Amino acid sequence: MICELISVGTELLLGNIVNTNTQFLAEKCALLGLSMYHQVTVGDNRERLSEAVRTALKRADVVILTGGLGPTEDDMTKEVCAEVMGFSLVEDAHTRERIEDYFKNSIYKDITDNNWKQAISPEGARVLDNENGTAPGLILEKNGKLCVLLPGPPNEMIPLFMGQVYPYLQKLRPEVIRSQMVKICGVGESQVEDKLLDMIDRQTNPTIATYAKTGEVHLRVTAKARSEEEAERLIKPVVKEIKKRFGDHIYSMKEGETLEMAVVRLLKKHELTVTTAESCTGGLLAARLVNVPGVSDVFREGFITYANRSKRKILDVSKSTLKKYGAVSEQTAKEMATGGVFATDADVCVAITGLAGPDGGTEEKPVGLVYIACYLREKVRVERYQFKGDRNKIREQSVVKALDLLRRSILEEER
Repeated sequence: MICELISVGTELLLGNIVNTNTQFLAEKCALLGLSMYHQVTVGDNRERLSEAVRTALKRADVVILTGGLGPTEDDMTKEVCAEVMGFSLVEDAHTRERIEDYFKNSIYKDITDNNWKQAISPEGARVLDNENGTAPGLILEKNGKLCVLLPGPPNEMIPLFMGQVYPYLQKLRPEVIRSQMVKICGVGESQVEDKLLDMIDRQTNPTIATYAKTGEVHLRVTAKARSEEEAERLIKPVVKEIKKRFGDHIYSMKEGETLEMAVVRLLKKHELTVTTAESCTGGLLAARLVNVPGVSDVFREGFITYANRSKRKILDVSKSTLKKYGAVSEQTAKEMATGGVFATDADVCVAITGLAGPDGGTEEKPVGLVYIACYLREKVRVERYQFKGDRNKIREQSVVKALDLLRRSILEEER
């Protein structure tokens, strides 16, 4: 089955908001095994939206539209789709009742006339209750074609899609589709592809898809079969071979687990406490860790020692080290990590010091030079990196490498 996405809203064309809906829906449609060749963004213009819908229905079996379901005059997605597909519009009593209840429990008690526009639905359409707003979702089906209409706000669209649309589309597929995620860090995208090239070249079912992230590569192994058991049987040997080739570079096999979650899981497993000591990253590493629920069991303290004086005062980095080697050096990183452990009585400390730019670089120490150290059980590992990109990119890459160094240090100690 072929699927096409249409994002509706002039604000998207003007760049006033970032279109995260398309990314989310494209990923979920891939999981459903839907083929996608086109994604369209169209403004709040009746003629252009009508043209986009007509074109999409000619080349796709399923068309998913987001946005344009609100109460104002420029919200016209429902009306245009009904017209194109030949549905008449009628009031849906159930939706009208839900709108009344919504406003009764809202700080805005007055219902304006235009709110009742959202109770109008194409006759015969499947109405999808929206638990987070007043605009219901809709499924229009005719002549083997399907139009799915979803509200634009992600906090409304995502739960509605996952709760009602995803299961609906899943039932339309003649076969079962199952995926296994494999998350890798410490290996570049080109290296990952090179190691998997023979498997990718001969793949049919299952398939291997690669997704590059900052400092990470995610692999999704997807199989189609007549049953869940058969799909899992097809996936198992492929995943086993990937694990054999990448070993400890694989940090997670779980769909929703981030690198920081995997690190916190390891810290808890080995009953280790951690402290962070950051210079150029300014607290980004600590923030990533603190994002993880339950991190308070293992996280001791986070230091931002941007100035040399702070490195000396808080982390006990020696004045002679800073004078001889500089703040951005292997020696300073090592003393920062050691000092962080002794300052907080933690088991582990990860330290980052570097030049994020855009200024301050020299021929000897260019912008992007970063040292990362990890102290664990009286051993200190220090790694040197020369990152490319702007200031934010350098800092983001530094944090990923720091999390990976912490993870690898724990695994090494485990052996």
